[in-house]
Amino acid sequence: MKRALVTGGAGAIGSNLAGALIERGLEVTILDDLSSGHRNLLPARARFIEGSVTDPAAIERAFSAKPDCVFHLAALFANQNSVDHPLEDLRVNGQGTLNVLQAATRHDVRKLLYTSSSCVYGAKEVMREDDQDYDLDTPYAITKLMGERYVRFWSQFYGLDTVMLRLFNCYGPGEYPGLYRNVIPNFIKLAMEGKPLPITGTGKETRDFTFNNDTVSGIVEAMFAPTKPGDVFNIASGRDEEILAVAEKINELAGNAARVEFRPRRGWDRVTRRRGDIGKARAAFGFAPRTTLDQGLERTYAWLKTVLA
Repeated sequence: MKRALVTGGAGAIGSNLAGALIERGLEVTILDDLSSGHRNLLPARARFIEGSVTDPAAIERAFSAKPDCVFHLAALFANQNSVDHPLEDLRVNGQGTLNVLQAATRHDVRKLLYTSSSCVYGAKEVMREDDQDYDLDTPYAITKLMGERYVRFWSQFYGLDTVMLRLFNCYGPGEYPGLYRNVIPNFIKLAMEGKPLPITGTGKETRDFTFNNDTVSGIVEAMFAPTKPGDVFNIASGRDEEILAVAEKINELAGNAARVEFRPRRGWDRVTRRRGDIGKARAAFGFAPRTTLDQGLERTYAWLKTVLA
């Protein structure tokens, strides 16, 4: 494969991925509307098209690069955003995914990778790909699973080679804090400001935090491995960490004496433990996350100090 298209490529994962693909010798086109991405993250050698996956004209401009492979990362992120804006969630994650799939068929794409989410598992403790008993908590979980169904249909009906990855709580450099963003950069920003870190729940809840570099490695490996069309894999660290312990590590890094404050759990959030089983990805394409939580937090904190100073 010589040419790649990355939708949603101006975010932390997408820009990192684009850089990795360029290093492999691919010509990379990025499509992003910058609603949550950032121009300063874009690799200099990538072709950038500002536009949304909901816009057919923008889709055609992006596919005019004649990509051999497509990485469909674009989405309305994530749970609380979808609860507050369910129609926009459906438009971006549903219609946007269909637009990309239709274009991939028209332009004879060799393989398409779709990034789904661990949210499709609902309130399960250990999450394995063969578990079909979904318990969806939010519109985001609903539309990400719907995207999986469309992607699998495209493989079965149109013969498009596809692979789907369920990503778990990605974090790392390139992820800015803000409304609807991930907990780790938001915690770090508050700790740098000397403010208490808000924990919704008891703090004993766990999540599987996956460093961006490890996530990108899994994405690249899955694209270039001979996966079964329409198959799905977890991309996670394989470990779960208590939210309170993560907050305490961040406070220690920042020298924040304000510690934490507990708030009521959000109405949609019923997940008390989240850990991804990565055995399937390890067996299929050798996925092996290498970054510990301590290492990842240190690198993320060092990056945020440079951009928030």
